[in-house]
Amino acid sequence: MPVDNPTRMLQSSNPRPWLLRLGIFGTVIAALCCFTPVLVLLFGFLGLSAWVGGLDRVLLPALAFFILLTAYAVWRHHRASRIGAR
Repeated sequence: MPVDNPTRMLQSSNPRPWLLRLGIFGTVIAALCCFTPVLVLLFGFLGLSAWVGGLDRVLLPALAFFILLTAYAVWRHHRASRIGAR
């Protein structure tokens, strides 16, 4: 079914609030694990302390990804609300 007016399709689309929630939650968890010794203590308790040296290779890209995901979700929400206001 072809869409006759793409603006109408954007107005009816949901700005995906779950995407914003996921981005914020992931950012908080990744920041908590990056900047506090929570994950280091957990790995030590579980006997996985040999993996602590490689945490920065995983946590910093994860933090960057979740920050970008949050920014994208905010931008999408702002764009949807601006189109809906017309």
